[in-house]
Order: sequence, then structure tokens, then C-alpha cells
Amino acid sequence: MPDYHDDLRFAHVLADAADAATMERFKALDLKVETKPDMTPVSEADKAAEELIRGQLQRARPRDAILGEEYGIEGTGPRRWVIDPIDGTKNYVRGVPVWATLISLMVEGEEDYQPVVGVVSAPALGRRWWAVTGGGAYTGRSLTSATRMHVSRVQSISDASFAYSSLSGWEERGRLDGFLDLTRACWRTRGYGDFWPYMMVAEGSVDICAEPELSLWDMAANAIVVQEAGGAFTGLDGRRGPHSGNAAASNGLLHDELLGYLNQRS
Repeated sequence: MPDYHDDLRFAHVLADAADAATMERFKALDLKVETKPDMTPVSEADKAAEELIRGQLQRARPRDAILGEEYGIEGTGPRRWVIDPIDGTKNYVRGVPVWATLISLMVEGEEDYQPVVGVVSAPALGRRWWAVTGGGAYTGRSLTSATRMHVSRVQSISDASFAYSSLSGWEERGRLDGFLDLTRACWRTRGYGDFWPYMMVAEGSVDICAEPELSLWDMAANAIVVQEAGGAFTGLDGRRGPHSGNAAASNGLLHDELLGYLNQRS
């Protein structure tokens, strides 16, 4: 198996640079925010962070392709960096500290590109999580000051803590009845949203989470962190990895039951 630890170290360098740029503009009174064609917000900080990451990648990894939320795909080849400069932009522009920069390296495999490195950096929370394929998942301040993460061992939905983003997406896709049945069956539900539920699944503080509509840059880094912590990350269709346009993550023990609830049609 190839060793991707050099790429992991570089991803941390990229995250450090992005953290400095995003924190400088967080809660700025003159922050510029626009509305994209899909009606979601984008701030000047989103664009600046992605430009910064792309610039460093182009200098240090010129042969690698880059896919980012704000500027699309650039380059071709078996290695592709996938970037969400600010996951949780709506939180960012309102001064809510739950947002993160997501950085992943995906490598072409037999079926599709799969994440082999993932870094999730949430500087306003003072948290960072990361993983490399075959090397486990960790959280901490740096590579040298880190704690290994493991998913929970909860085996029953009735004992499970379930995190989600919102109700509207499930309703729009005809999956609200199953979603609500799941919330009733669980021990606890909380609407944390964005990257955070996946990191809590990896840490073992949440047992299951799901979102009905996502892009690759929303999922790639989260997917490998959950998987390397011993959990399962699939689409609602059960396909492993971040390619289904939606996501379900769990400690693995609850995954089939989680998908069963969420695939009920209204």
C-alpha cells in the first residue's frame, strides 16, 4: 500500500494557512457575502481560502488535480485534491463558530476515486481531525499532539444519539417519514449539522448521522476520518464512500438499520 503520510503532513500545512486566512475575517463587520446561482452564500473568505490552498498545491503538487467548491476542477490524473474552503458558510457569516476547512486527497482506484487523506480543521472551535488510509483517525492540535479516535460500540438504535442538519431536505426528497421514525426510535437527536456530526461519530460521542444532499467536497475528508475511526460512511444507497450525493455515517454496528429507516419513502 502506498504511503500517504507526506501528503497528510502537507494537508496540515494547507489547513494551517487556511485557518489563518479564515480566522482573520471571521466576525469582520465588512465581510463581503454574495449569493451563488444555487442560492447558497459565499463569502470573500471562502474564495480567499480556496485560492490560497490552490496556490500552494500548484507549487508543491503541480501534477495533481484540484477540485474545489468555489472554482471547480483543474487538472487531470490519478491524484485529486478535494477542497471545501469553508464548510458551514452560513454559520461563518453569522458568527457561529461551527465551520471548518475540509481538505482531502483522493486517488483513482478500480471503481472510482477514493479518499486516502483527510483533514478537517475548525479553528473557531480550536479543533482539528485527520486520517490517512490504513493509519487510523486522530484529533488534536498537531500531528505530534494527537489522540486516536474510535467510534462507539452502541448496538441498538434505541440507545443511539443521532445528529442531522435539517428537516427540509428530507421532506423535499420524500424521505421525511422514515427520518421522523428514526428520530422517534433513537435515544437522542440533535441538529448539529455540516462537518461536525461526522467528527463526533468518529470520536464516539454520536452514533449515527445523515444528510440528504451533499457534494463531493462536503464528504471526502469526512468519509476517510469516519472510516479510519472504525465506522461506516456510505450514501443512502449503501455505496461506500463519498460518491452518492448524500451521506449516512455510523459506528458500523447501526448502519444497516440507519439505512433502513432513511430509505423509507413518504
